[in-house]
Amino acid sequence: MLVDTLGLIWALVVLPADLQDFAAAPEVIRRAGQLPRLARVWADAMYRAFAGWVAAHCRWVLEIVTGRPGATTFEVQPRRWIVERTFGWFGRYRRLSKDYETYPRNSETWIYVAMIHRMARLMLPKRNRDDHLLRRPRLRRKT
Repeated sequence: MLVDTLGLIWALVVLPADLQDFAAAPEVIRRAGQLPRLARVWADAMYRAFAGWVAAHCRWVLEIVTGRPGATTFEVQPRRWIVERTFGWFGRYRRLSKDYETYPRNSETWIYVAMIHRMARLMLPKRNRDDHLLRRPRLRRKT
């Protein structure tokens, strides 16, 4: 998955369970197409061997995000939380909360639908907290 700093998806590939994420990296970049403003890509340590391929085929700088050497406890890695937050958003959608889909392409489609919904919700104006004060009170029935 290729996301921007807001956590919105630019490219996505869902793989079967028997393949590593590393196998989809060239396909994700192919699906992303030409992104002229993209200059730097942060990636997990698993993609360290992928840096040469990115240098040969893209104009991007691939920066590997790793933990602090010698760390024994959990630490939030810089920029890694953006992708994890995006995965967390998927859990709010019933169809994505469990692995219901048989085909990877169906899963991709539902993820795109969820992100379209999320982006549409972000475009709505903010609600005023005092709007409920302007409503008329309900009439109470006499019993």
